[in-house]
Amino acid sequence: MNRFHRWYCRSDFWRRTVERRLLPWVLDDRTLDGLEGDLLEVGPGPGVVTDILRRSPCRLTSLEIDPALAQALRAQFSESEVTVVEGDATKMPFENARFSIALSMTMLHHVPSPDLQDHLLREVHRVLRPGGLFMGSDSRSDGLFEIAHWRDTLVPVEPASFGERLEAAGFEEISVESARKAFRFRARRPRPGPSGPTP
Repeated sequence: MNRFHRWYCRSDFWRRTVERRLLPWVLDDRTLDGLEGDLLEVGPGPGVVTDILRRSPCRLTSLEIDPALAQALRAQFSESEVTVVEGDATKMPFENARFSIALSMTMLHHVPSPDLQDHLLREVHRVLRPGGLFMGSDSRSDGLFEIAHWRDTLVPVEPASFGERLEAAGFEEISVESARKAFRFRARRPRPGPSGPTP
């Protein structure tokens, strides 16, 4: 991240935006109390969303690729039950079917190529349990968004084709909804089908 981007992602304005508008929109107005089980946060960055999610009853694991950010997050949440793992979301250090929910908040555009973004989607699918839910948001590209990412990694995600990419990664029950500056998505790892002899 460039200096402006780091400042903005730590700002009170961004915290209020996430807490009052963005996260409730992604959760489809569910309360934090409705988040249960093992939740994976992909790409927490400075931990604004992490700080909100830790108030939920879920067991929260946050996966951060940047060593300095991961270290800062561990220090920030050392007295909580948040587990911070340093690692690459395109090759996650978790076993198959580890989590019941995965959440990605405005981070996909930081993954440096569409191919690596697709790797990330497949990895989320792998570490989710059957029936597990993947949800999140990302920003829609415009001039101001591009200026904020000057000399920064920026690979915008196109909402119109994102559903197809989720389907190619193995998800079903896919929903992608666009607003003026962002889009939200929801998808599920398929549950196992009925077993038994074929008639």
